[in-house]
Amino acid sequence: MKSATRSADTPLSELDHSAVGLPIGGLVKRTFDITSAGLALIVFSPIFLMIMGLVKFTDKGPAFYGHTRIGHKGRAFKCLKFRTMAVNGEEILRNHLRDNPEAAEEWRATRKLKDDPRVTAVGRVLRKLSLDELPQLLNIVRGEMSVVGPRPVVDDELKVYDSSAVYYLQTRPGLTGLWQISGRNDVSYETRIAFDTQYVQNWSLVQDVSIILKTIPAVCLARGSY
Repeated sequence: MKSATRSADTPLSELDHSAVGLPIGGLVKRTFDITSAGLALIVFSPIFLMIMGLVKFTDKGPAFYGHTRIGHKGRAFKCLKFRTMAVNGEEILRNHLRDNPEAAEEWRATRKLKDDPRVTAVGRVLRKLSLDELPQLLNIVRGEMSVVGPRPVVDDELKVYDSSAVYYLQTRPGLTGLWQISGRNDVSYETRIAFDTQYVQNWSLVQDVSIILKTIPAVCLARGSY
């Protein structure tokens, strides 16, 4: 495979995408994704509708939120979630980081906050149980995501991957993955990148099924989620 490296100063558009072929797993993985996501949408449809109502009627604003993420071969897509933040979240975050140096450092290092002032009361519960990510089943059906893979990242996050970015770009981002079953936010970002690289280098359908089965207790115990 042709090498593709990316320094922190290299924009995503300049990454050598010729080194990236079809998504790993090919037709086998895609068939598994469509079948699994379709069945999950049917099974979870009552919960889906209930959460939509809770989000919409407990906080003014839309039930869904779409954030631009980077997918296979560097293609941008709207990653769907149930909205868990206040509608003026960006303003709240900006003021919070300005007034709290420790929070600003945490955000700079991880792009996350353990105590995020933007998150609503319902949103905290949804995040704790990972239910906010259910709409990503629609991303899977549309071919933008996979059931298992690296979690979708924004362009700025992919800069941290450096030479490992090519591994991220070789697959569709996943609803779950090695990171989710291995501690999620309790592990460093460098470890997360190592998990993503390991997953792509050693992909198999058996591994996907194993990760899905291990995701169930990880979600129930809310390990590393906030």
